[in-house]
Amino acid sequence: MSITLTEAAAERVRSYLAEQPGMTALRFGVRRTGCSGWAYAVDLGGAAQDGDREFQDQGIRILVDADSLALVDGTVIDFVKHGLGAQFLFRNPNVAAECGCGESFTVDPAAAGA
Repeated sequence: MSITLTEAAAERVRSYLAEQPGMTALRFGVRRTGCSGWAYAVDLGGAAQDGDREFQDQGIRILVDADSLALVDGTVIDFVKHGLGAQFLFRNPNVAAECGCGESFTVDPAAAGA
């Protein structure tokens, strides 16, 4: 099981953590939403909660809740800039399809254990 960050994503997360005293980790998971069923949930966090799985990459703690773990296992989180905009991108090997608007995705239930 793994969640990894590109160097660009790690730098961006470090800058967010530096701006938020008391926040020591990236919280990553999914929530039900959109036309395809799942959307990524990304936030800053502190202490791990019951059931969280903790990963470390490039000096960043990454916390994933137990319900999301099978759906995001193996994801590489990147941060890219496009002109004046910037965003996190997720390369998730569990994604079977994405909606047309790019806001949600589906997974193969057998492959992700969902």
